[in-house]
Amino acid sequence: MFVPKLYRSEDHNLMKKIIRENAFALLISSKDKIRATHSMMMLNENDLEQIYIETHISKANPQAKILNDGDEVLCDFLGAHTYISSSWYDHLERLTAKYEKAQKCLVLVENMGKDFVEKEIKGAFGIKIFPTEIFIQQKLSQSRKEADFQHIISNLENSEDENSRKIANQMKSIKN
Repeated sequence: MFVPKLYRSEDHNLMKKIIRENAFALLISSKDKIRATHSMMMLNENDLEQIYIETHISKANPQAKILNDGDEVLCDFLGAHTYISSSWYDHLERLTAKYEKAQKCLVLVENMGKDFVEKEIKGAFGIKIFPTEIFIQQKLSQSRKEADFQHIISNLENSEDENSRKIANQMKSIKN
């Protein structure tokens, strides 16, 4: 995975935070062809301070039918993200777009009933992933001149979008 040096981070605590806060990720594999499945992922750490990720996909998914123990996969976690309008740079204008989804109801296994859970588990393909490489990218307008950088932070802080405010805080933290 290519990550430009300017945006590369070696902060494994940041990586853990991104995974915990953004567990819906893309599971990517490549055998006969490139395959990808969006899946809920869970970060685990064992007593040896080794991290691993657990997820599952449907057994009916063609990706489940070709994956074997030891196969290499890519898990792409998209952390807090937002659109940076070109209009926030010296006199350029663009429209902005915002998409946000919210969880409407809570579904717990203990409320599903044993028969239903057992039936669903039969159709699941469990996956445990041990990272061999970790790529962390923090693209936070580091390449912008100071005036644009501060203007971007100001616009993000004034947004109603929670991700925009998170990005503003992250941008301020990299300058400290």
